[in-house]
Amino acid sequence: MPSQRLSAVLIAALVFAAAAATVQAQARKPVKDSFTESSTAVLWTDPGEIRSRDLYYGPGGKEDEPHGVVQFLEEDNDGTSPKFDVEDKDDRRWKAKLGEEAQPETVATRLLWAVGFNTNETYFVQDLKVEGLPRLHRGQQFVREGGDVCQVRLQRHDKGKKSGIWSWRKNPLKGSREFNGLRVMMALISNWDVKDENNAVYIEKTEPQQRFYEVSDLGASFGMTGKSYTDARAKNNLGAYRHAKFVSKVTANYVDFNFPTHPPFLFMFNLPFFVSKVRTRWIGRHIPRSDAKWMGTLLSQLSSQQLHDAFRAAGYSAAEVDGYVEALQRRINQLNEL
Repeated sequence: MPSQRLSAVLIAALVFAAAAATVQAQARKPVKDSFTESSTAVLWTDPGEIRSRDLYYGPGGKEDEPHGVVQFLEEDNDGTSPKFDVEDKDDRRWKAKLGEEAQPETVATRLLWAVGFNTNETYFVQDLKVEGLPRLHRGQQFVREGGDVCQVRLQRHDKGKKSGIWSWRKNPLKGSREFNGLRVMMALISNWDVKDENNAVYIEKTEPQQRFYEVSDLGASFGMTGKSYTDARAKNNLGAYRHAKFVSKVTANYVDFNFPTHPPFLFMFNLPFFVSKVRTRWIGRHIPRSDAKWMGTLLSQLSSQQLHDAFRAAGYSAAEVDGYVEALQRRINQLNEL
């Protein structure tokens, strides 16, 4: 086949793939938040005495930890990880997530909550007994005989009702110290999948109305700083997280993080995905140096024991806990040296 014809075929394939992916994305696009002046946007709340926060049980505390058998409700086919809804004996509804995102998300939630950001309640369960569990369309490999499901992240939100998602580029908090601090936290934990669909707004019926902004999906954390050819190193990978460069550039006023890096060029065959990832690179760049240092000041108040507790809560081995804490403390030190 002549080179010109081959090029034409490749271009046509790219255009077709882009169009198909765009149609699919629009079909499942969540409703974006409609902020009004009568609302109060809340992203961060002063955490008070950070050293007193329990990072083993996290924002829900020991009292909200689910116990015993849960009842299967329905499977959730959205996203890349296997998920389904369950109800516990106290009639509380939880989202169960299986696979490699269960552990890093449990840790990431605790770290963000520890320094004042809004988060879901999350708990990691090594073996979860689920009644009425059918054969799953995704994640059946995590189900054992008798209905036991292994390595499960249970998540719920106790603040108001979800009203939609919020945009990284357009939101009422953009430019604030708190928003920039959230950008730093995404770099700190290497949560490279910073798409709008992974953000949520919850509304409480108060006067004035409070709208709680949070990153509701933190599963693509603690691995590489961007998408790889496989997910094996992109998330939940100690070696990749330990060796990934954190700070890429420091000026008198700003700091750039090596996050999120663009995906390999092979992903250009999924052009909407490739472009969307390239367009999020600004999140880790040109962050005011003072805001990054402020976040380092908060994080440095966490003791080594608290950091160890966060990773122990996610079911990591003792060696993995030590490795992650060492790498995390090294990044926190870099923030404080800015």
